[in-house]
Amino acid sequence: MRLLLPLLTCLLSLTLANSPQPKLKALILDGQNNHKWDITTPVLRHALESSGAFTVAVSSTPPKGAPKDAWAAWKPDFTAYDVVVSNYNGETWPDTVRTAFEAYVKNGGGFVPVHAANNAFGDWPEYNRIIGVGGWGGRDEKSGPWLYVKDGKLFRDTTPGKGGAHGPQHEFVVEVQTQDHPITKGLPHRWLHTQDELYSRLRGPAEDVTILAAATSDLTAVKEPSLMVINYGKGRVFHTTLGHADYSMLCLGFYETLQRGTEWAATGACTRTADLPEDFPTEATVHPITLEGHPKQDRPKPKPAAK
Repeated sequence: MRLLLPLLTCLLSLTLANSPQPKLKALILDGQNNHKWDITTPVLRHALESSGAFTVAVSSTPPKGAPKDAWAAWKPDFTAYDVVVSNYNGETWPDTVRTAFEAYVKNGGGFVPVHAANNAFGDWPEYNRIIGVGGWGGRDEKSGPWLYVKDGKLFRDTTPGKGGAHGPQHEFVVEVQTQDHPITKGLPHRWLHTQDELYSRLRGPAEDVTILAAATSDLTAVKEPSLMVINYGKGRVFHTTLGHADYSMLCLGFYETLQRGTEWAATGACTRTADLPEDFPTEATVHPITLEGHPKQDRPKPKPAAK
């Protein structure tokens, strides 16, 4: 028996080590957006589920102009999920939902705002602290500084001006600024992202925010944040400004960083660091992803970047 117990303990340890890890639970929020959320949410879902790390649910708000009783019935249980992904930009949520969301993130929940989700709720102070910086939605110098990188230095520009701008859609190079973070570890220093809007002049509280990657704006000639992480209470936030349309999301660079960032927001770690795809985009080539059966958005003809 004395010899058998160590053997059983060893076998049990090996069994547990080889057992598949439970999948993380992700909730995507949509229902309103000035972008085509009904087309882009399926791409976000596929991006997460195809990683093998997530199960994904979707909660859609009532449509714009819906009566109060419809909004009263929308009560997502944030605490049932490891991470919440926002593909939402629209009417203000009910106070009860806002309070529950703030508590969820503050108490350790993960949050991932995607592209136009940083346009939402310009007048909601805690949401702006959660996302770090955002654009449009009435944001200006009163909302906080314009955050950007120039000559390798982080700037918090407090000069007057509106928050949020972008030039014509085009491919652009994303440049890693923080190489040792779990999300960006092992990524090439510079990689080409497919046709997208390059957000610039984002403003906000910019508290406890780290820029992981940035891209040189065709409007401002400085490096504007593409990927950021923010600490809010015990919660972790991965903020990506990429992903204007389905064709912008159907890019291996977007998929990989979204998968890594969402896992980090949920757990504080990233198990995908050692698994960078061999065909990850280079500085000169993009890698589009084909999603069979997906109703593609019309892709405007790319325009030259503004001088």
